[in-house]
Amino acid sequence: MLSPSLEDYLEEIYRFTANRHVVRVTDISHKLGVSLPSVTKAMGKLRTGGYITYQKYGMIDLTDKGRQMGCYLVERNTLLQDFLRTLCANCDVAAEAEAMEHYLSQATIVSIRRFMVFIQENPDVYRRFLEYVPAVRQS
Repeated sequence: MLSPSLEDYLEEIYRFTANRHVVRVTDISHKLGVSLPSVTKAMGKLRTGGYITYQKYGMIDLTDKGRQMGCYLVERNTLLQDFLRTLCANCDVAAEAEAMEHYLSQATIVSIRRFMVFIQENPDVYRRFLEYVPAVRQS
């Protein structure tokens, strides 16, 4: 089981590799705003967990396990951002999804995904919700 911090590292590594970028410790450090020693320590933990291959001062590559988990983490984050937008949440959607993603159970993520599919398949229900939201905000 990955800690929220390690999930963040793995998610960013996946994002970098998905864009065909070479990933180095400095890239992750800049993106997440953390020190190089913190990234190096996290890379050691991810390597031990079988998520990445990494040589000190070298490139970071995802293993199949890392790619699979990274994909899941990115999809989870996207789902939560879409969910918040669908709810017309008046917040910093990216920050809110980031705060939520590490603390929701797998069962809750599955339920949110099911809800989002329902909304997509029932635009009339969603239209009624959108009509309801301004009325609630005005009262």
